[in-house]
Amino acid sequence: MTTQEVANQLVTYCQENNYKAAYDLYAEDAVSIEMDGMPGEKITTGKENIWNAYLQWEESIEEMHGGSVGEPVVAANHFVLPMSMDATFKGQGRMAFDELCIYQVENGKIKKAQFFYEVPSME
Repeated sequence: MTTQEVANQLVTYCQENNYKAAYDLYAEDAVSIEMDGMPGEKITTGKENIWNAYLQWEESIEEMHGGSVGEPVVAANHFVLPMSMDATFKGQGRMAFDELCIYQVENGKIKKAQFFYEVPSME
C-alpha cells in the first residue's frame, strides 16, 4: 500500500472503532512514541507490544464520551492525523484532549508512530 492508502485505511478503521485492524497496519518491528509525562512506557517497540499497550490503555477507560479522527495530511512516506478524545479514566477522572499523530510508512506498513498533545489535566 502507498502512504496515502495506509493513511486512508487507518482513518477508516478508527472511524469504525476497529482498532485490531488498525494495529495490523503496523510493521512487526514498529516503534510507538508517547509524550513525556504520560503513564506507561514512552517508547514501545514491536507490533505485539504496541497492541498490548493499547489494550492496557483501553482497560483504563471507564467511559468514552466522544472522540474523532480527522483527514490525513500526507507528505512522502509520512502522514499526520488530528485526533481528539473525551473519556473518564478509572480512578483518574475525565479528560479531553486533541492530539496530532505522526506516522512513518515503510513497505506499506506503519514503521513509526509518534503522538503530540498537551498533557491533559483531570477534572
